[in-house]
Amino acid sequence: MLTRTFCHIPGVSTAMEKQLWLQGIHSWDAFHAQTRPVFSLTRNHAALLSLDESEKCLLQPDPGYFSKLLPARLHWRLFPSFRDGTAYLDIETSGLSRHRDIITTVALYDGKEVRYYIHGQNLADFREDVAKYQVLVTYNGKAFDIPFLEHYLDMSLPQSHIDLMHVLRSLGFKGGLKGCEKQLGLVREGLDGVDGSFAVRLWRDYAVNGNTKALETLLAYNMADAVNLETLMVEAYNLKLKETPFFDSLRLDLPKRRQLPFSPDYATIERLKQRSYP
Repeated sequence: MLTRTFCHIPGVSTAMEKQLWLQGIHSWDAFHAQTRPVFSLTRNHAALLSLDESEKCLLQPDPGYFSKLLPARLHWRLFPSFRDGTAYLDIETSGLSRHRDIITTVALYDGKEVRYYIHGQNLADFREDVAKYQVLVTYNGKAFDIPFLEHYLDMSLPQSHIDLMHVLRSLGFKGGLKGCEKQLGLVREGLDGVDGSFAVRLWRDYAVNGNTKALETLLAYNMADAVNLETLMVEAYNLKLKETPFFDSLRLDLPKRRQLPFSPDYATIERLKQRSYP
């Protein structure tokens, strides 16, 4: 989709981009092949120079070039071109304040391997591991996960960022990550009723009572968040493609279901459901 995108060119709006598509100019190569200027001579020359730079940055690869020029609502277009350098990220915390609460676990998934990080064990390793990726996909990460990580670990996350909450909302899907999953047919086996606030209970049970089953359940929940982001990203990408002329040619297959290294402990979940917390 990125090589069919023109609205990252200075002065080219999404409306102008649609006009190019209607004229049959469906790619950067097609723009270059035009024998007559598509715009005024000055703008046409600037557009050609911009597309030359775009091709270089695509080959480097440099997703930051495109994420800086494209509006955030169009960052979904980065996905296939930089999928090999993409990681799906989700964090769990002891509360909502990055100034008072801690990060309890982090899950990082790249479509092949899921890594996990635990407070008091290997959380510092996240810095080095996440630096390997050029694009991060989150759900509500711009407002929560990314600033929490940057503050708590005293680090910077300069990667290009696709926040699926905004992409999915633009498609009419609301109700949080789990709500979007259900609307799109994703099922979490054994984790029904487990949400962010319940994740705090799981961490307390592990930290206070030493219940390793609670930690394993928390990790299963956290990893499911990260792994499911890939499926949601593909679903959202395909649905967004329907707003363009390219759905039939660019549609992506859904990823295969992945087996996670941890499973929820039903006894722990049921016990914690019966307890009340302030």
